[in-house]
Amino acid sequence: MAADLDGAIAPPSPVAALALEAARQWCSPDLVNHCLRSWVWAAALAQRNAIAYDAELLYVATMLHDIGVTEHFDANATPFEVAGGAVGWVFAAGAGWAPERRRRVAEIIERHMWVSVDPAMDAEGHLLEAATSIDVAGAGIDQLDAAFLRNVTAALPRGDFSATFAAAIHDQAVRKPGSTSVRLDAAGRVQGGAAAWDALLSGAG
Repeated sequence: MAADLDGAIAPPSPVAALALEAARQWCSPDLVNHCLRSWVWAAALAQRNAIAYDAELLYVATMLHDIGVTEHFDANATPFEVAGGAVGWVFAAGAGWAPERRRRVAEIIERHMWVSVDPAMDAEGHLLEAATSIDVAGAGIDQLDAAFLRNVTAALPRGDFSATFAAAIHDQAVRKPGSTSVRLDAAGRVQGGAAAWDALLSGAG
């Protein structure tokens, strides 16, 4: 599994590798593991549902999608996914991407906080939203094989991700009352996800 996972999480391009480097520089290890698990879930969902996608674009967006909750990139009044989208745009500009591709990485990051994203409208946005819903809230966790989920999580441990992310979302909701974090916080979806993952990883799910 280790060799297979190394291949599964490997950046698909040099620019994607720089996005992983940026995540490792500015995000906690638990948040980086969340990003990497989300990439694995997204790729698995794409294969399961025969969804064609741009691997480089999705990888970059996935590595940077939660950077807006980190200390250095948390905006005072802007929702964290919008702030993260801005970071993604700047990263893409620095990578020399064309304006349309810069816009795409920003909107994929922003849309991961939507309730759902139509894959016909935005394949990469759909995959990131669905993958992060699995990893954060346990929503749709039954779409993927339980043994696969356990093996990947053993290699990319959750650590204190659920607790620290719940606290970050609550903080976002309090400081940014018009943001999508309010819905996520009020619904207790991060805590629910922690319970779902605990059950699955213990063999009960």
